[in-house]
Amino acid sequence: MARILFGKTLLSLSIATLISACSQQNSSPVQTDTAAPNNIATLGLSNPSDHARTDTVLLPYADLGIAPAQATTLVAQTGGNVIASQLIDHNGDGEKDTLLLQTELAAAASQSITISNNPALFAAQQLPKRTQAEISRKTGGQWQGEKYIGGTFENVTEVTPPPQYTDHSEWIRYEGPGIESDKVGYRIYLDWRNGFDVFGNKTGAPVLHKVGLDGYESYHHMADWGMDLLKVGKSLGAGGYGYWDGQQVQLVSKVSGHTAKVIENGPLYSALQIQYKDWQIAGKTLQLTADLSMTAGSRLVHTRLTTSEILDNFAVGLVKLPKTRLLQGKLDIPGHSWTYLATWGEQTLTGGNDKLGMAVLFKRGDNKAITSDASSHVAVLEPSGTELEYYFLSAWDGEPGGIKTEAEFVAYLQQEVEKLTLAPRTELKTALSQQQKAGPMTAQKALDWSERLAASEMQRQTPYYAFGGWDYERGRPSKWEYTTGLQLQAYDDLLQLRPNPEWQQVLTDVIDSFITADGDIRTYKLTNFNIDSLNTGNMLLREYQRNPKSQYKQALDLLRKQLAEHPRTSEGAFWHKKIYPHQLWLDGVYMGMPFLANYTTAFEQGHALDEVVKEFTISRTKLRDPVTGLYYHGWDEAKAQNWADKDTG
Repeated sequence: MARILFGKTLLSLSIATLISACSQQNSSPVQTDTAAPNNIATLGLSNPSDHARTDTVLLPYADLGIAPAQATTLVAQTGGNVIASQLIDHNGDGEKDTLLLQTELAAAASQSITISNNPALFAAQQLPKRTQAEISRKTGGQWQGEKYIGGTFENVTEVTPPPQYTDHSEWIRYEGPGIESDKVGYRIYLDWRNGFDVFGNKTGAPVLHKVGLDGYESYHHMADWGMDLLKVGKSLGAGGYGYWDGQQVQLVSKVSGHTAKVIENGPLYSALQIQYKDWQIAGKTLQLTADLSMTAGSRLVHTRLTTSEILDNFAVGLVKLPKTRLLQGKLDIPGHSWTYLATWGEQTLTGGNDKLGMAVLFKRGDNKAITSDASSHVAVLEPSGTELEYYFLSAWDGEPGGIKTEAEFVAYLQQEVEKLTLAPRTELKTALSQQQKAGPMTAQKALDWSERLAASEMQRQTPYYAFGGWDYERGRPSKWEYTTGLQLQAYDDLLQLRPNPEWQQVLTDVIDSFITADGDIRTYKLTNFNIDSLNTGNMLLREYQRNPKSQYKQALDLLRKQLAEHPRTSEGAFWHKKIYPHQLWLDGVYMGMPFLANYTTAFEQGHALDEVVKEFTISRTKLRDPVTGLYYHGWDEAKAQNWADKDTG
């Protein structure tokens, strides 16, 4: 699937992935001629914004329909011009797996990009170095207690400090790994402080390799390249992470050791990985892995945290300093939208009145609270299972073309969260998919495609919809909700034409996992009055008709009871949910009425069919635009919602 680097998945399943990974038929991947250009795919991109923007796009090899061995000379072109690109190891396993490319699109503009294996063009690329990740530690000296005496710095790709290493041991250059773009650099203290610091850059090119060669003191003073800008202390610094205990931030301090690795050090993309061993926090001992990456021309550090077990209340944030203003993005937005917590003001160590803006960017749905302690401004975030994703950034007015005012900084932040929320629209057509789709489409061939899609989903998600499993699409534990029911019904329809006992058993197992012996439904709560919850009842009814267990019938009756007690509008239409009072949504006729129609036909001699028709009638009256014939998504009888027309609802 094409992805924007900012974490936004654009295609839920690419045809290339489906074919190459999950086909039940024999097929050979596209062969790559290493001596001549070979077309791999065509990518269409469209800018959804009303302003020009630069985006970084990730194309995993699997989505391009090729194996890693076929991706050694990938080149992207548009209009005959080569687009800057880099082959990267995105998952940090030591192997290249993704083509990264950077595109510039005018407002609302579109672009067609051809991706090919082209050895000549690939070899001719000479991209300037615009990002850097590095670690440097001393060699040739000796330890004397907690200090390293003598020796010279040597760049390495991995370091695990010895037990005696601590802050100011003078063994690691600038006290930890560093990562930068041509805009700004950051260092992470590889000790108990776990501090996140900022290197202001005056040059417009990477500078970390010049920093701290003569020890810890020089970079605290202005040099021709810039300087260390921030006083971190015991805070989260410039976007660090820790744990919120309800009163204050607990830093990632109590660990048995660290390992830092350079994953990528390229012209457009560089990445670090830090492993924190045996972090003792909240009564647990966890393994924490942090993957941090930057791209050319960007101030943002993409931060992905992974824990060995679930840990709620991650704290991310910024040092609390005088002469600053706290800025906060919107919170009355959908859960998948991005927002920010930021500071702006005279918060540097330069001794002048220069300005520095810092921010952490996160999904609104991940945010549990905005708070603070004595040292830090904090966003408390809830991970998706064992994973959490966010960004941090710093913008110094001393950088070339730097942001000079608070208003400019806020406008910049708004554009960045828009880019995270609204990724470019994409259309990916691979040579492998075109090969597989060649020839006339017949009913048999269409059914084959359905079966192949089902095979893919059976590997990716379907069994994990069971209670105690994981919903990968929503990034949370599996629940009794409509997406589960929809997918299971799609399988059930397919299996009527292509029987598969193994798959049929998976459907039964998923439904059965939610139904208790006394007919209750795990994760379902009747008093939520959520009409979406009824959709999976259709699949439960199918299971009951095949295997009439008493607990299945009791669970069906429980769902029917919800409709009997469900709050309604004054004309009798069902509210969408209890938390959405007086609101009729178009979804409701789809989510709830098929279940009511099926249930009343099976058990009530169809007595409630008039009620089903009434719901459709009211929905048509309230939601249909008589001029266009199109339907509005929702209607608020109370006319109280901010999206509702004050006259019509």
